Amino acid sequence: MSLTRRDILAQFLGAPLALAACRREPPRVDASFAGASADSGHRSRQPQPIPSVPPERVVRKRVVIVGGGPSGLSAAWAMRRAGFKDVVVLEAEPRPGGTSASGRSDVTAYPFGAHYLPVPDRTNPALLSLLDEMGALDGVDEHGLPRGAEHMLVREPDERLFMHGYWHQGLLPRAGMSADDARQIGAFQQEVHRLSQLTDGRGRRAFSLPLRFSSDDAELTALDRISMAQWMDQHGFTSKRLRWMVEYACRDDHGTLLPDTSAWVALFYFCARHRPETGESAPFLTWPEGNGRLVTHLAKPLGAALQLNTVVLDVAPTESGVEITALDAQGPVKYVAERVVAAVPKPFLRHVVKPWRENPPSHLQAFRYGSWLTANLHLRSRPVTRGFEVAWDNVIYDSPSLGYIVATHQRGPDLGPTVWTWYLPVTDPDVIKARKWLLALSAQEAADVALQDLGRAHADLVERVERVEVFRHGHAMVRPDVGFMWGADRRKAQEPLGRIHFAHCDLSGLPLFEEAFDQGIRAAEEVMAALQIPFATLR
Repeated sequence: MSLTRRDILAQFLGAPLALAACRREPPRVDASFAGASADSGHRSRQPQPIPSVPPERVVRKRVVIVGGGPSGLSAAWAMRRAGFKDVVVLEAEPRPGGTSASGRSDVTAYPFGAHYLPVPDRTNPALLSLLDEMGALDGVDEHGLPRGAEHMLVREPDERLFMHGYWHQGLLPRAGMSADDARQIGAFQQEVHRLSQLTDGRGRRAFSLPLRFSSDDAELTALDRISMAQWMDQHGFTSKRLRWMVEYACRDDHGTLLPDTSAWVALFYFCARHRPETGESAPFLTWPEGNGRLVTHLAKPLGAALQLNTVVLDVAPTESGVEITALDAQGPVKYVAERVVAAVPKPFLRHVVKPWRENPPSHLQAFRYGSWLTANLHLRSRPVTRGFEVAWDNVIYDSPSLGYIVATHQRGPDLGPTVWTWYLPVTDPDVIKARKWLLALSAQEAADVALQDLGRAHADLVERVERVEVFRHGHAMVRPDVGFMWGADRRKAQEPLGRIHFAHCDLSGLPLFEEAFDQGIRAAEEVMAALQIPFATLR
């Protein structure tokens, strides 16, 4: 695909910024790709004969987990807690974590993707157990709610917004706000508060994390049959600032715009994190490497049971179990297992699960995935900032990006070298076209997109940049299209295929660590029950 610089900037940042940027020479910085390899993922999807495997390369394990992201690692964690260790995790990339992967420099650790976790409430004992292991909890507060460890809670200031040439505290677009803007924003916040307090006849909250605790009452799930744009129209929410704020939330969690997002899902973003006991959102836990800290904790005890750089080519059920053929650094290898946990996105499974490769089930067509571009800017010093001081989360109003987070923010003083992680969801509803655009980018072109976007808020940014690491997520987040969340296809996808069990956040329709973790626990307990391994349920 041959693209001009204007094409690239217009596609990712919009035509006005592209026109202004193309009047200047593109900045030349040291830029390189990091993280997920499109080649390794596509290799498993290319039609090819399954290689033969010599006898000495056949490995027997009772359980094989395909995928070393949060779901696969959580499944292994649950099995190990039950004392079951005859398991191996196969991960195609050189590092585990998927969209929660992270890196490290001489200055700091930093995320490539997901970077925070709301403190869960008492309804999520499994996740509380994990956080307790990590030392991330500090008892309970006066409401009896779990309290995050002080040094792992986001340090103030947590958020700021660049608008009208200056940074302002918080993400509420107050600068120049009209009386009608304020009225509509207040009315929206009141509706969110009402919905977050709502429970059904069985005592279930309307919106809860993880999803399986949410009410499935018909009047609530009907929200899944309209878009968030339609819901806002119905409620008279026409304020541009309010719509920006709500669409920012949709882009942040799902990589989608208001017309493409299920109203149920968009409201879930605001309501599920809301604590009825306090009337406020749950506080956030974060680390320099973001959710990479969670990944490291889950992966470290596995040792050699976590096999990296291992690309799975075939998952074939047999009369007595499942055979998994893969390629690692030594060549073809076969794992013979009693049970498999497939903890990877559905597009991948369609090509490697033998029965599905030959006859794909119709429910797989409902799963669509958005692409993401992230860039880690390694800075030798801090750019000049106008207005409110640097925060953990720094957002530019009306930008298609989500802004950047500061990896060193938790340390305290905002001085010296640092790493900024910049996020851009590719929101085009034509997900195939969007993915092709993303994968056609060179590292230098991707760095140019990030620098042009952030240059609006930091005029001296380029001269402070030492290098840029680009991370492309081709299947970053399952898209919450209208009707998907409470449709039959998503529920069908959770059912085991014989001895193959499934675990991934896309089964929840919500690309959140809480959902990935919960799906991993569910699949692990299904497997242990089938193998008659004693365990105390974590769910």
